[in-house]
Amino acid sequence: MVVRMRHTKSHTANRRSHHALVSTGLTKCANCQSFKKRHTVCASCGFYRGKKVLDLIKKIERKQKKEKAKKAEAK
Repeated sequence: MVVRMRHTKSHTANRRSHHALVSTGLTKCANCQSFKKRHTVCASCGFYRGKKVLDLIKKIERKQKKEKAKKAEAK
């Protein structure tokens, strides 16, 4: 079957011009200088806009405690 109203290659390319992938914006953390996504808490130090928002040490300790409890429960 032949397409009756065929689009040209340039018309198709113009339509697809907005389909390009855009890389995420990375910035350096003001506290620890590691790269992080914009408008989010730094994953390495827990600071956001100069204030400590997350206590990552407590978070890691809780995770380890939970894993230890699971291992003890499995035995």
